[in-house]
Amino acid sequence: MGLWIAIFSLFCGLALQFIPAFPKETVARIGKNYLIYLALPALALLHIPPLQLKWDLLLAPSSAWFTFLLSWVFFAFLGVRLGWDKRTTGCLILVSGLGNTSFLGFPILELLYGKEALGTAFLVDQGGSFLLVSTLGVYIGSRYGNGDSTILQVLKKMILFPPFLLLLGTLVMSYFRLSLPDMLLPWLEGIGMSMAPIAMAVIGLTMSLDRKWTQNNYLWYGLGYRLVLAPACVWFIFGLFLPSDSLTLKVLVLESGMAPMISGALLAMEFGLQPRLATLLAGLGIPLCGITLLLWQFLLG
Repeated sequence: MGLWIAIFSLFCGLALQFIPAFPKETVARIGKNYLIYLALPALALLHIPPLQLKWDLLLAPSSAWFTFLLSWVFFAFLGVRLGWDKRTTGCLILVSGLGNTSFLGFPILELLYGKEALGTAFLVDQGGSFLLVSTLGVYIGSRYGNGDSTILQVLKKMILFPPFLLLLGTLVMSYFRLSLPDMLLPWLEGIGMSMAPIAMAVIGLTMSLDRKWTQNNYLWYGLGYRLVLAPACVWFIFGLFLPSDSLTLKVLVLESGMAPMISGALLAMEFGLQPRLATLLAGLGIPLCGITLLLWQFLLG
C-alpha cells in the first residue's frame, strides 16, 4: 500500500505542475527541506540506534557499499573520458550509486520471496543505503556540488551538514546501546512514514518531461548502471562465495537493481547537482525497474 501511495504522490506532483497559480517551486523547496532536515533525521533516530552491526552481519550491507563505490569509479572515469561537467558527474555518482532498497525494495522482495527475505533486505538498507546517503552521499554532494577546491573545505561542509551530525549521534547511541524514550517513537514513525509520499510528490513537482527526455544520454547512463550493471556486478562478485540458489544472493542482486534512491536525488537537489537529471533518474527509475527486476528474478530462478 505504501508503494502505491508513493506512486500516486508522484503523479499528483506531476499534475500540480499544470495548475498555473500553484506555487510549485515554493512548495517543492519547503518539501525538500522537510525531508532532508526532519524526515531523514527522524528515520536515522528510529532505525540506527537499535542496529547492532557485527562482523557476521556485514555481508549484506557490503553489497550497497560495493555498488556505490563502483558507481564513483565508473562515473568519475566516464566524466573525465567524455568531458562531463563536475555537477553531472556528481549527480550520476550520488543518485545512481544508491538503490531504493526500503520502500521499493521491501514490498517487492516480500512479494517475490516472502518475509524471510526481509531480514537481509533490512541490513542492506540500514547498514548500506541509509548510512551511505548520510556519509559518502553528503561527501559527494559537497565535493561535486559547491565548488570547494580542497579536501578540508569539503570535509568541513560535510561535517557541518545537520543530517550528518545527527547520524554521528545515532551511531554513538548504537555503540553504547542507548535507546530513545518510548513516547518519541510514534512521532518518529509518523514522520518517517511521510518520507516516501512527500518525496515522490516533490520529485513530481520538479520533474519536467519534454519531447527530448528520451535523448538524455546522462539519464540512460545512470539508469543503465543502476538497473543493469550494478546487479550484474553484485551477482558476479558475491556469487563467488555464496551458493547460486541462496536466498541471500537473490536478495542482494535484486536490491542492487532497485530504482535510484529518492533520498539520494533529494540530496543531489540540495547540493545543486543537476536537479532535473536527479528527478528524472528517481522518477522514471521506478516504473522502468519493474521490467528489469522481473528479468533479474527470472535469471536468478
